Amino acid sequence: MDFPLQQLAAKPKATRVLDPFCGRGTTLYAARLVGLPSVGIDINPVAAAIAEAKLAQVTSTAVVRLAQQILDGGLQGEVPEGEFWQWCYEAETLREIITLRASLIELNTPTAAMLRAVLLGILHGPRNKGLPSYLSNQMPRTYASKPAYAVKFWKTRGMEPVRIPALDVIARRAERLLKSAPLAQGGRVYLGDSVETLRGLRQKFDLVVTSPPYYGMRTYVADQWLRSWFLGGPPEVPYSSSGQIARQPNQEAFVQALADVWAATALRCHRGARLAIRFGALPSARTDPERLILSSVRQADSGWMVKEVRPAGTSPKRKRQAEQFGKAGSAIDEVDVVADLIGTPS
Repeated sequence: MDFPLQQLAAKPKATRVLDPFCGRGTTLYAARLVGLPSVGIDINPVAAAIAEAKLAQVTSTAVVRLAQQILDGGLQGEVPEGEFWQWCYEAETLREIITLRASLIELNTPTAAMLRAVLLGILHGPRNKGLPSYLSNQMPRTYASKPAYAVKFWKTRGMEPVRIPALDVIARRAERLLKSAPLAQGGRVYLGDSVETLRGLRQKFDLVVTSPPYYGMRTYVADQWLRSWFLGGPPEVPYSSSGQIARQPNQEAFVQALADVWAATALRCHRGARLAIRFGALPSARTDPERLILSSVRQADSGWMVKEVRPAGTSPKRKRQAEQFGKAGSAIDEVDVVADLIGTPS
């Protein structure tokens, strides 16, 4: 949150904010905090769904009411086949999850967006000693265990799933998330490729704050497979990395892909707009993040003039990501690059 808030403070006359790699919506929420509308784009459906909720203006009462209406409407959807589902959720809890999933796939309202995000947050996690915070049997909170491993884990420990009423956990989580939410300022999150999405936008922006994925870093499609299923995906682990900008075949292709995004961004910005990028690298990728990101801005050839380059250290989140997905070592320090749009795209 510090990086987007710093950039917002440095551009006090900004009127609309863009993040073409919005992830779970940190920049969008920062813009909301300072009273600005924002637009985010991400190719990961889980990230986009969570980011969308950060723009919604709803009450916890409305979220619980919608969940109750869906559950009162009768059972929907088909129970996925396989041993995993029998061990991950108690049978009645699973029926509630499937019913909520079936309805939310069809709903596109702010309240539905918030309920969807709440359910993504409680879909799996550790079993508490007190009131339950998650709907699943024992599982990590940040990623979904693979089915075979999870079933073996539960069986060897005799950990059978227990009945957890979905509505109770929804109500507690919604109340905690929304009790002090700032006033919404408008905006939208788009699921899809940044370049293609930007070409279809009509808004103009004067501040772009973003953190692209590191070169070689995959987004967490396989690790978020259970949340992806809840959003309408298949009931098994997908391993494809299709469409992920960081999975280019080489560094030159990655730089060009980023350059395409900066060029498309320039076309949607006012003259004098600012582009602020925080970027790092995986140690296993053997890259110089400063060289890569500066090369991509230059290669965009779209009027961006670099004004500042400074080290940003290593964020705890990126450090964890690098250690999880890199082959060795810890994350390389990130770099902040700030550029102003002084010309017009060529």
